Amino acid sequence: MKTALLACILALSGSPCPQEEGIRLLVRADDLGAAHAINEASIKACKEGIARSVEIIAPGPWFLEAVRLLKENPEIDVGVHLCLTSEWENVKWRPLTGPSSLTDPDGYFYPMVRQRKDFPPGTGLLEANPKPAEVERELRAQIDTVREHLPRASHLSVHMGAATSTPELRAISQKLALEYRLTLETPGAKGLGWGARKFETPETQKEAALLDILAKLQPGTWMFVEHCGFDGPEMRAMGHVGYSNVAQDREGVTRAFTSARVKALLKERGIKLVSYADLRKD
Repeated sequence: MKTALLACILALSGSPCPQEEGIRLLVRADDLGAAHAINEASIKACKEGIARSVEIIAPGPWFLEAVRLLKENPEIDVGVHLCLTSEWENVKWRPLTGPSSLTDPDGYFYPMVRQRKDFPPGTGLLEANPKPAEVERELRAQIDTVREHLPRASHLSVHMGAATSTPELRAISQKLALEYRLTLETPGAKGLGWGARKFETPETQKEAALLDILAKLQPGTWMFVEHCGFDGPEMRAMGHVGYSNVAQDREGVTRAFTSARVKALLKERGIKLVSYADLRKD
């Protein structure tokens, strides 16, 4: 799944809000724990750039490094990235609760939420008919694991949309959010709707695309979701059908998020960067 498909702007719909409301922007970096380069790039995007919340995958192979980095940077807001899929071809992760209806014959999560025509057969989670009780057990284990290491976790989010992809799975995620008193998805936003996809562009053009998006933001609370990384041997070895340039693409995201021009435009327009933890206070 091309990362740009996950890039989104969530914006107020309908009539423009009064100017005095101001503009708030939540920039989120997903997938900590999936790779060393993702961990380091996401932390950089928070410390030197505009990201304010990061999402951690508890079953990810680099989870413990992500935990260490977040403990070293306690000001960074973190969410539990509920995970039921493992999309890359050369690096995989398994459920914390062991083999079940959530796993392929090798014991890994399925690559995709739904079977894709360009993927081998038997690679869609929903077609495998995951048992709700096993889904809840796994998601609960992920939340418990993150909270054990990072008690400050403020919210839940969903990797590839899997944990909210059907009404039954969404109900499980909502139940856990309520039980653990964690926000699911985006708190404090009004009249949200899917918006611009201008960030779906080659890595060398992402800074310009982000500048264009930010220049046109209207008053309200907005959220931008993307995936940081570095272009190096580790991430060049990652990828899947339809997304072989993951290293270059995510390096472009990191550059855009840490761009001096982007930060200057935020200051010029008076755009306030916020985190999930900030929005929970509203």
